[in-house]
Amino acid sequence: MVILSGIDTRGGEHCETTALGVLLRHAGLDLSEPMLLGLGSGLSFVYWDAKYLDFPFLGGRVKPFELTRNLASALGLALDVRETSSARKAWANAASELDAGRPVGLQLDSCHLPYFTSKVHFGGHVVALYGYDDARAYLVDTAQQGGAVTAPLSALAEARTAKGPMTARARSFTVEVPADLSVRDPLFVRDRLAPAITACAAAFLDPPIANLGHRGIDKAAKLVPGWLARAADPARDLPQAAALMERAGTGGALFRALYRDFLTEAAELLDDADLRAGRDLYATAAELWTEVAGLIAKAEEGALREAGLRLAEVARVEREAMGRLVLLRG
Repeated sequence: MVILSGIDTRGGEHCETTALGVLLRHAGLDLSEPMLLGLGSGLSFVYWDAKYLDFPFLGGRVKPFELTRNLASALGLALDVRETSSARKAWANAASELDAGRPVGLQLDSCHLPYFTSKVHFGGHVVALYGYDDARAYLVDTAQQGGAVTAPLSALAEARTAKGPMTARARSFTVEVPADLSVRDPLFVRDRLAPAITACAAAFLDPPIANLGHRGIDKAAKLVPGWLARAADPARDLPQAAALMERAGTGGALFRALYRDFLTEAAELLDDADLRAGRDLYATAAELWTEVAGLIAKAEEGALREAGLRLAEVARVEREAMGRLVLLRG
Protein backbone atom coordinates (compact mmCIF):
# COMPACT_ATOMS: atom_id res chain seq x y z
CA MET A 1 0.00 0.00 0.00
CA VAL A 2 1.31 3.43 -1.00
CA ILE A 3 -0.60 6.68 -0.44
CA LEU A 4 1.42 9.85 -0.91
CA SER A 5 1.12 12.45 1.85
CA GLY A 6 0.73 16.16 1.30
CA ILE A 7 -1.28 15.78 -1.91
CA ASP A 8 -3.71 18.60 -2.62
CA THR A 9 -6.79 16.67 -3.74
CA ARG A 10 -9.05 19.59 -4.66
CA GLY A 11 -10.76 18.95 -7.95
CA GLY A 12 -10.82 21.57 -10.66
CA GLU A 13 -13.14 22.31 -13.56
CA HIS A 14 -11.26 20.43 -16.28
CA CYS A 15 -9.63 17.02 -16.01
CA GLU A 16 -6.23 17.70 -17.59
CA THR A 17 -5.61 20.95 -15.72
CA THR A 18 -6.84 19.31 -12.50
CA ALA A 19 -4.28 16.51 -12.87
CA LEU A 20 -1.52 18.94 -13.85
CA GLY A 21 -2.31 21.05 -10.80
CA VAL A 22 -1.86 18.04 -8.52
CA LEU A 23 1.46 17.08 -10.09
CA LEU A 24 2.85 20.61 -10.19
CA ARG A 25 1.83 21.59 -6.66
CA HIS A 26 3.56 18.46 -5.40
CA ALA A 27 6.65 19.56 -7.36
CA GLY A 28 6.55 23.03 -5.78
CA LEU A 29 4.80 25.08 -8.48
CA ASP A 30 1.32 26.35 -7.59
CA LEU A 31 -0.56 27.98 -10.47
CA SER A 32 -4.29 28.54 -10.83
CA GLU A 33 -6.28 26.29 -13.14
CA PRO A 34 -7.00 29.13 -15.62
CA MET A 35 -3.28 29.93 -15.69
CA LEU A 36 -2.46 26.29 -16.48
CA LEU A 37 -4.94 26.30 -19.35
CA GLY A 38 -3.64 29.59 -20.72
CA LEU A 39 0.07 28.88 -20.43
CA GLY A 40 -0.63 25.54 -22.09
CA SER A 41 -2.30 27.33 -25.05
CA GLY A 42 -5.20 25.00 -24.36
CA LEU A 43 -8.18 26.80 -25.85
CA SER A 44 -9.47 25.65 -29.23
CA PHE A 45 -12.56 24.26 -30.92
CA VAL A 46 -13.36 21.17 -32.97
CA TYR A 47 -16.57 19.98 -34.61
CA TRP A 48 -16.15 16.23 -34.99
CA ASP A 49 -18.63 13.85 -36.56
CA ALA A 50 -18.15 10.39 -38.04
CA LYS A 51 -20.15 7.26 -38.83
CA TYR A 52 -18.84 5.50 -35.74
CA LEU A 53 -20.04 8.30 -33.44
CA ASP A 54 -23.53 8.17 -31.99
CA PHE A 55 -23.67 11.96 -32.08
CA PRO A 56 -21.39 14.87 -33.08
CA PHE A 57 -18.67 15.89 -30.64
CA LEU A 58 -17.95 19.56 -29.98
CA GLY A 59 -14.56 20.06 -28.34
CA GLY A 60 -13.57 23.33 -26.68
CA ARG A 61 -9.89 22.64 -26.18
CA VAL A 62 -6.81 21.37 -28.00
CA LYS A 63 -6.57 17.61 -28.41
CA PRO A 64 -5.89 15.54 -25.27
CA PHE A 65 -2.38 15.89 -23.84
CA GLU A 66 -1.36 18.71 -26.20
CA LEU A 67 -2.01 21.16 -23.36
CA THR A 68 0.37 19.21 -21.11
CA ARG A 69 3.11 19.19 -23.73
CA ASN A 70 2.60 22.90 -24.42
CA LEU A 71 2.75 23.75 -20.73
CA ALA A 72 5.92 21.73 -20.16
CA SER A 73 7.57 23.48 -23.10
CA ALA A 74 6.43 26.95 -21.98
CA LEU A 75 7.63 26.51 -18.40
CA GLY A 76 10.72 24.43 -19.06
CA LEU A 77 9.40 21.44 -17.13
CA ALA A 78 10.83 17.95 -17.40
CA LEU A 79 7.97 15.81 -18.74
CA ASP A 80 8.35 12.02 -18.57
CA VAL A 81 5.74 10.21 -20.68
CA ARG A 82 5.34 6.43 -20.85
CA GLU A 83 3.02 4.39 -23.07
CA THR A 84 2.54 0.67 -23.56
CA SER A 85 0.03 -1.84 -24.88
CA SER A 86 0.68 -4.13 -21.90
CA ALA A 87 -1.66 -3.72 -18.92
CA ARG A 88 0.98 -5.24 -16.64
CA LYS A 89 3.69 -2.85 -17.78
CA ALA A 90 1.26 0.06 -17.67
CA TRP A 91 0.63 -0.55 -13.98
CA ALA A 92 4.33 -1.02 -13.31
CA ASN A 93 5.05 2.32 -14.99
CA ALA A 94 2.60 4.13 -12.73
CA ALA A 95 3.27 2.23 -9.51
CA SER A 96 7.04 2.71 -9.75
CA GLU A 97 6.57 6.49 -9.75
CA LEU A 98 4.32 6.34 -6.69
CA ASP A 99 6.83 4.10 -4.97
CA ALA A 100 9.44 6.80 -5.66
CA GLY A 101 7.20 9.45 -4.10
CA ARG A 102 5.76 11.10 -7.22
CA PRO A 103 2.07 11.40 -8.21
CA VAL A 104 1.29 10.29 -11.74
CA GLY A 105 -1.01 11.58 -14.46
CA LEU A 106 -3.01 8.94 -16.34
CA GLN A 107 -4.96 9.26 -19.59
CA LEU A 108 -7.89 6.85 -19.85
CA ASP A 109 -11.50 6.24 -20.92
CA SER A 110 -13.71 7.67 -18.19
CA CYS A 111 -16.61 5.36 -19.08
CA HIS A 112 -14.92 2.51 -17.19
CA LEU A 113 -14.52 4.42 -13.92
CA PRO A 114 -17.34 3.37 -11.55
CA TYR A 115 -17.70 6.80 -9.93
CA PHE A 116 -18.71 8.34 -13.28
CA THR A 117 -22.49 8.50 -13.37
CA SER A 118 -22.54 9.44 -17.08
CA LYS A 119 -21.51 6.33 -18.99
CA VAL A 120 -20.23 8.00 -22.15
CA HIS A 121 -16.96 6.86 -23.69
CA PHE A 122 -14.30 9.56 -23.55
CA GLY A 123 -10.77 8.34 -24.14
CA GLY A 124 -9.16 11.73 -23.52
CA HIS A 125 -9.93 11.89 -19.79
CA VAL A 126 -7.02 12.52 -17.41
CA VAL A 127 -6.71 11.87 -13.68
CA ALA A 128 -3.92 12.11 -11.10
CA LEU A 129 -2.96 8.90 -9.28
CA TYR A 130 -1.56 9.43 -5.80
CA GLY A 131 -1.92 6.06 -4.10
CA TYR A 132 -2.94 2.42 -4.24
CA ASP A 133 -3.59 -0.58 -2.04
CA ASP A 134 -4.31 -4.22 -2.85
CA ALA A 135 -7.71 -3.44 -4.35
CA ARG A 136 -8.08 0.25 -5.17
CA ALA A 137 -6.41 3.22 -6.79
CA TYR A 138 -6.57 6.67 -5.13
CA LEU A 139 -7.25 9.36 -7.71
CA VAL A 140 -7.88 13.08 -8.05
CA ASP A 141 -10.54 13.94 -10.62
CA THR A 142 -12.55 17.09 -11.30
CA ALA A 143 -14.73 18.66 -8.63
CA GLN A 144 -17.79 17.51 -10.56
CA GLN A 145 -16.65 13.89 -10.18
CA GLY A 146 -15.83 14.27 -6.48
CA GLY A 147 -12.22 15.46 -6.33
CA ALA A 148 -10.54 12.76 -4.25
CA VAL A 149 -12.02 9.44 -5.42
CA THR A 150 -11.10 5.78 -5.61
CA ALA A 151 -11.56 3.11 -8.26
CA PRO A 152 -10.94 -0.65 -8.30
CA LEU A 153 -7.57 -1.51 -9.81
CA SER A 154 -9.34 -3.74 -12.32
CA ALA A 155 -11.55 -0.87 -13.51
CA LEU A 156 -8.54 1.44 -13.74
CA ALA A 157 -6.71 -1.10 -15.89
CA GLU A 158 -9.73 -1.44 -18.19
CA ALA A 159 -10.02 2.34 -18.49
CA ARG A 160 -6.33 2.75 -19.29
CA THR A 161 -6.20 0.03 -21.97
CA ALA A 162 -9.49 0.93 -23.68
CA LYS A 163 -9.35 1.50 -27.43
CA GLY A 164 -11.32 4.06 -29.38
CA PRO A 165 -11.39 7.76 -30.29
CA MET A 166 -8.86 9.92 -28.39
CA THR A 167 -7.46 7.00 -26.37
CA ALA A 168 -3.74 6.60 -25.73
CA ARG A 169 -1.67 3.48 -25.10
CA ALA A 170 -2.06 3.42 -21.30
CA ARG A 171 -0.31 6.78 -21.14
CA SER A 172 1.19 7.83 -17.80
CA PHE A 173 3.27 10.90 -17.11
CA THR A 174 5.13 12.82 -14.43
CA VAL A 175 6.47 16.36 -14.32
CA GLU A 176 9.52 17.79 -12.61
CA VAL A 177 10.38 21.42 -12.00
CA PRO A 178 14.14 21.71 -12.68
CA ALA A 179 16.08 23.20 -9.79
CA ASP A 180 17.52 25.99 -11.95
CA LEU A 181 14.09 27.42 -12.83
CA SER A 182 13.34 30.58 -10.87
CA VAL A 183 9.66 29.71 -10.44
CA ARG A 184 9.31 32.04 -7.47
CA ASP A 185 10.55 35.01 -9.49
CA PRO A 186 7.56 37.30 -10.21
CA LEU A 187 8.74 37.57 -13.80
CA PHE A 188 8.72 33.79 -14.33
CA VAL A 189 5.06 33.62 -15.34
CA ARG A 190 4.79 37.13 -16.82
CA ASP A 191 7.52 36.52 -19.37
CA ARG A 192 5.73 33.41 -20.63
CA LEU A 193 2.27 34.91 -21.05
CA ALA A 194 2.52 36.65 -24.42
CA PRO A 195 4.07 33.71 -26.31
CA ALA A 196 1.42 31.31 -24.97
CA ILE A 197 -1.45 33.68 -25.81
CA THR A 198 -0.26 34.54 -29.32
CA ALA A 199 0.43 30.87 -30.15
CA CYS A 200 -3.11 29.93 -29.09
CA ALA A 201 -4.62 32.83 -31.05
CA ALA A 202 -2.64 32.09 -34.21
CA ALA A 203 -3.72 28.45 -34.23
CA PHE A 204 -7.35 29.42 -33.66
CA LEU A 205 -7.35 32.01 -36.45
CA ASP A 206 -5.62 29.84 -39.05
CA PRO A 207 -6.80 26.24 -38.58
CA PRO A 208 -5.67 23.63 -41.13
CA ILE A 209 -9.19 22.29 -41.70
CA ALA A 210 -12.72 23.70 -41.51
CA ASN A 211 -13.63 21.68 -38.40
CA LEU A 212 -11.21 23.58 -36.16
CA GLY A 213 -10.93 27.01 -34.57
CA HIS A 214 -13.29 29.79 -35.60
CA ARG A 215 -14.02 27.89 -38.83
CA GLY A 216 -15.24 24.96 -36.76
CA ILE A 217 -17.63 27.17 -34.80
CA ASP A 218 -18.97 28.55 -38.08
CA LYS A 219 -19.44 24.97 -39.27
CA ALA A 220 -21.30 24.10 -36.07
CA ALA A 221 -23.55 27.13 -36.62
CA LYS A 222 -24.61 25.67 -39.97
CA LEU A 223 -25.01 22.05 -38.78
CA VAL A 224 -26.59 22.34 -35.32
CA PRO A 225 -30.01 23.34 -36.75
CA GLY A 226 -30.10 19.88 -38.40
CA TRP A 227 -29.37 17.95 -35.22
CA LEU A 228 -33.00 16.80 -34.81
CA ALA A 229 -32.59 14.67 -37.92
CA ARG A 230 -29.03 13.63 -36.93
CA ALA A 231 -30.08 12.34 -33.49
CA ALA A 232 -31.29 8.76 -33.05
CA ASP A 233 -33.21 9.87 -29.97
CA PRO A 234 -33.47 13.69 -29.90
CA ALA A 235 -35.07 13.80 -26.44
CA ARG A 236 -32.02 11.94 -25.09
CA ASP A 237 -29.16 13.01 -27.37
CA LEU A 238 -29.71 16.78 -27.48
CA PRO A 239 -30.04 17.40 -23.71
CA GLN A 240 -27.03 15.12 -23.18
CA ALA A 241 -24.99 17.10 -25.73
CA ALA A 242 -26.01 20.34 -24.01
CA ALA A 243 -25.07 18.96 -20.57
CA LEU A 244 -21.67 17.84 -21.85
CA MET A 245 -21.10 21.27 -23.39
CA GLU A 246 -21.78 23.09 -20.14
CA ARG A 247 -20.48 20.73 -17.48
CA ALA A 248 -17.71 18.90 -19.33
CA GLY A 249 -16.60 21.82 -21.48
CA THR A 250 -16.95 20.02 -24.81
CA GLY A 251 -17.56 23.13 -26.87
CA GLY A 252 -19.50 24.98 -24.22
CA ALA A 253 -18.84 27.79 -21.78
CA LEU A 254 -16.49 25.97 -19.40
CA PHE A 255 -13.27 26.47 -21.37
CA ARG A 256 -14.31 29.95 -22.44
CA ALA A 257 -14.91 30.92 -18.81
CA LEU A 258 -11.54 29.46 -17.80
CA TYR A 259 -9.81 31.33 -20.61
CA ARG A 260 -11.60 34.55 -19.61
CA ASP A 261 -10.25 34.07 -16.09
CA PHE A 262 -6.78 33.34 -17.44
CA LEU A 263 -6.84 36.56 -19.44
CA THR A 264 -7.99 38.42 -16.32
CA GLU A 265 -4.97 37.09 -14.40
CA ALA A 266 -2.69 37.89 -17.34
CA ALA A 267 -3.99 41.47 -17.49
CA GLU A 268 -2.86 41.95 -13.89
CA LEU A 269 0.69 41.17 -15.00
CA LEU A 270 0.71 42.74 -18.47
CA ASP A 271 -0.64 46.21 -19.21
CA ASP A 272 -1.98 45.78 -22.72
CA ALA A 273 -5.15 47.12 -24.38
CA ASP A 274 -5.46 44.15 -26.76
CA LEU A 275 -5.24 41.76 -23.82
CA ARG A 276 -8.03 43.56 -21.98
CA ALA A 277 -10.17 43.66 -25.10
CA GLY A 278 -9.67 39.93 -25.63
CA ARG A 279 -10.65 39.29 -22.04
CA ASP A 280 -13.92 41.24 -22.42
CA LEU A 281 -14.77 39.45 -25.65
CA TYR A 282 -14.22 36.04 -24.06
CA ALA A 283 -16.52 37.04 -21.21
CA THR A 284 -19.17 37.63 -23.89
CA ALA A 285 -18.33 34.35 -25.63
CA ALA A 286 -18.80 32.38 -22.40
CA GLU A 287 -22.27 33.87 -21.92
CA LEU A 288 -23.22 33.07 -25.52
CA TRP A 289 -22.11 29.45 -25.17
CA THR A 290 -24.34 29.01 -22.13
CA GLU A 291 -27.25 30.37 -24.16
CA VAL A 292 -26.45 27.94 -26.99
CA ALA A 293 -26.43 24.97 -24.63
CA GLY A 294 -29.78 26.00 -23.18
CA LEU A 295 -31.30 26.19 -26.66
CA ILE A 296 -29.89 22.81 -27.72
CA ALA A 297 -31.28 21.17 -24.57
CA LYS A 298 -34.82 22.10 -25.65
CA ALA A 299 -34.52 19.66 -28.57
CA GLU A 300 -36.92 21.79 -30.65
CA GLU A 301 -36.56 22.86 -34.28
CA GLY A 302 -36.99 26.56 -33.58
CA ALA A 303 -34.57 26.48 -30.65
CA LEU A 304 -31.94 24.74 -32.77
CA ARG A 305 -32.28 27.38 -35.49
CA GLU A 306 -31.73 30.03 -32.84
CA ALA A 307 -28.74 28.08 -31.48
CA GLY A 308 -27.24 28.20 -34.97
CA LEU A 309 -27.62 31.98 -35.08
CA ARG A 310 -26.01 32.33 -31.64
CA LEU A 311 -23.13 30.10 -32.74
CA ALA A 312 -22.51 32.34 -35.74
CA GLU A 313 -22.26 35.23 -33.28
CA VAL A 314 -19.88 33.18 -31.10
CA ALA A 315 -17.64 32.60 -34.10
CA ARG A 316 -17.56 36.34 -34.80
CA VAL A 317 -16.82 37.25 -31.17
CA GLU A 318 -14.06 34.67 -30.74
CA ARG A 319 -12.52 35.59 -34.08
CA GLU A 320 -12.40 39.22 -32.99
CA ALA A 321 -10.98 38.25 -29.60
CA MET A 322 -8.19 36.16 -31.06
CA GLY A 323 -7.52 38.87 -33.65
CA ARG A 324 -6.74 41.23 -30.77
CA LEU A 325 -4.79 38.67 -28.74
CA VAL A 326 -2.54 37.61 -31.61
CA LEU A 327 -1.17 41.18 -31.57
CA LEU A 328 -0.02 40.92 -27.96
CA ARG A 329 3.57 41.80 -27.19
CA GLY A 330 5.14 40.87 -23.88
